[in-house]
Amino acid sequence: MTDDRSAFRAALPDGGRLLGLDVGTKTVGMALCDAQWMIATAAETIERRKFSKDLERIKVVIAQQHVVGFVVGLPLNLDGSQSKQTQAAKSFAQNLRPVGLPILLWDERWSTQAVTRDLIAADVSRKRRSEVVDQMAAAYILQGAIDGLAAIE
Repeated sequence: MTDDRSAFRAALPDGGRLLGLDVGTKTVGMALCDAQWMIATAAETIERRKFSKDLERIKVVIAQQHVVGFVVGLPLNLDGSQSKQTQAAKSFAQNLRPVGLPILLWDERWSTQAVTRDLIAADVSRKRRSEVVDQMAAAYILQGAIDGLAAIE
């Protein structure tokens, strides 16, 4: 588990899909990128239960989509300091370690706000926004990470 993109990149095989996670208190948004790390796409939102139940669903996605690494959104405060939500996301990521895949912690400040603003601009209903915002935030986080990975190659 690292926030160093170079170390994360070194731990990955060449190619393979990454799973982006936007960890909230009630839901986890999931997104996937293609094997060439070009485009992130919203996948699904799971309701948080016990971690073991969340992990069951994540493991299914890993197996079905041939995932080789995680990008977990790290909700820092605007000044870069950590909050309770930061610690919760780190704990979630720490609990993913037994899966055995590399984990990158990615600064996710503004992700939900940016996605919500785009959905409002697209005239998406409030109900539909609440259904997709977490998975779209995960895609926003994952896209930032894969763009960052491309910059170090």
